[in-house]
Amino acid sequence: MGQQQGAAPTRTVRLGTRLREVRELKKFSISYVAGKAQISTAYLQKLEVDLVRQPSPRVLHSLSGVLEIDYAELMRLAGYVVPNEASARRRRNELMHAASSEKLTEDEAEALAEYLNWYRSRKRAAK
Repeated sequence: MGQQQGAAPTRTVRLGTRLREVRELKKFSISYVAGKAQISTAYLQKLEVDLVRQPSPRVLHSLSGVLEIDYAELMRLAGYVVPNEASARRRRNELMHAASSEKLTEDEAEALAEYLNWYRSRKRAAK
């Protein structure tokens, strides 16, 4: 029983652990990171020991910039649902299917998305 031979041990990384590890790796003080992220030092300390249940996306975005950590990774570690490329593609296909009874190809889906972006920008410019 136990782990398979040669399998890497699984490790659940927590948000606070990840923040602290990267901050220490970069040799940033807690006050430096907090200041750059525009949060209090006390709040960052609470984040690093996982005393904050679910920090706001704004805070996570600030920290991702300061620490150069992928924003989606921090969102996932904080418990937020982060769409991946497959779900974005599926959403696009659902829109396309709603517009047509025939399934759209990936090229058609891309063209439709580009047109919609152009159309919306034109409408905004007209306001």
